[in-house]
Amino acid sequence: MKLTSAQLIARITTGDDIPEQDLEHVAFIGRSNVGKSSVINTLTTKKDLAKPSATPGFTKSINFYLINKKFFLVDLPGYGYAQGSLKDKIRLQQLIEWYLTYPDLTRKQLIVLIVDAKVGLTELDEQMVILLQKLNKRVIVLANKIDKLKKNDVAKQISAIKLAVEPYPVIPFSAKQKVGIPLVNKEIFNF
Repeated sequence: MKLTSAQLIARITTGDDIPEQDLEHVAFIGRSNVGKSSVINTLTTKKDLAKPSATPGFTKSINFYLINKKFFLVDLPGYGYAQGSLKDKIRLQQLIEWYLTYPDLTRKQLIVLIVDAKVGLTELDEQMVILLQKLNKRVIVLANKIDKLKKNDVAKQISAIKLAVEPYPVIPFSAKQKVGIPLVNKEIFNF
């Protein structure tokens, strides 16, 4: 994708209205510290578009970026590890679920689930896959951080992830080594 413009339109921390609901959404979600900001910045070729929170794993808002004045890139908070109270963790989970179940948005959403290729699917990732299937979402799975694997382990890990997330497609990815970008751009930005 050739990025001509990227503008932060909204940061939502509660169940507010979603901006300009007639546009398509590409929403990125993943476990805390899975490299979501790095993936977003790599794909948009804008190194500081998505900023990790000051406290790792504790982004407190859903960020809506208007890309090329054509669609929204939606940066959802990470799930799982988060510093803060149980009340804060529950609020973040509710915020994610609010976005995923927002009325009349399903047909305009593509969910990009980012998982750690080295770690594989965690229990929290499996729960997210079940939720996305239950909500009948369009999903692609990015197996990020393949650069952390030995070359002969990549195929084995990707196969295990594919099996766990069926029927969703899985794309091996490395933000650090810029692996998988053309395939991801084709899948995501030509939707």
